[in-house]
Amino acid sequence: MSDTLVVIPTYNEIDNLRAITDRVLATTERADILVVDDDSPDGTGGLADRLAAQSPRIHVLHRSTKSGLGDAYRAGFAWGLARDYDVLVEMDGDGSHRPEELPALIDATVESDVVVGSRWVAGGEVQNWALRRELLSRGGSFYARLALGLPFRDITGGFRAYRASALVALGYASVRAQGYCFQIEMLWRAWGAGLSIRELPIRFDERLSGESKMEFGIITEALRRVTGWGVANLPHRFAAAVSGRKRPGPSSRRASRELASTGAGESA
Repeated sequence: MSDTLVVIPTYNEIDNLRAITDRVLATTERADILVVDDDSPDGTGGLADRLAAQSPRIHVLHRSTKSGLGDAYRAGFAWGLARDYDVLVEMDGDGSHRPEELPALIDATVESDVVVGSRWVAGGEVQNWALRRELLSRGGSFYARLALGLPFRDITGGFRAYRASALVALGYASVRAQGYCFQIEMLWRAWGAGLSIRELPIRFDERLSGESKMEFGIITEALRRVTGWGVANLPHRFAAAVSGRKRPGPSSRRASRELASTGAGESA
């Protein structure tokens, strides 16, 4: 069995899914694919079933409702951990993440617990993005970096590889954020749990086809949650600065308590 599971959440990605799965399978023999489909009305789930019937390396997890990116990833991680995959990868279903860069992310987990495909480190880039999209992405990472004390350049990106042990250590099952705020919370928890994290440059392309899932509510959720976490974590950042500790972020247990106390742990 492959040691890596690529988790691809989908909602109305029927025009993109076949190309993405074909490229993943052609790029590396180490990875299986799990399509997590949220009952797409365009028939993406049915296509995923047909692709799975053609390849033993493709699996499908059907969900009855569209309940958010974070929920989809949590379900996919649980599925993969139950089947003893060593590495679990997040990948968008719209073609913006290049499967050809998968081997580098997977190989980097030999030395790092979490590997972030980064658009904003040296060597990273975005293709065919409007200036507004780029400013939103860069601004989101900058604000999260400032509010939470994270040292990373691309905090909102969703092309990542996690060791299975890292997902357990950061407490992925209790993460409740959705949208790209899910990515922020996952990275913040990983940092606070003392995991080793590495950013690798990637090229991020505009989606192959279809409409972006970015909505105003996703942006406001991120702003609200990150601000709440940052304020709640100020005493710990101060204590860390005084003591000389480098990681003032939350452990997975403390994060659960803090998010519950601020109300930020409830699904949007």
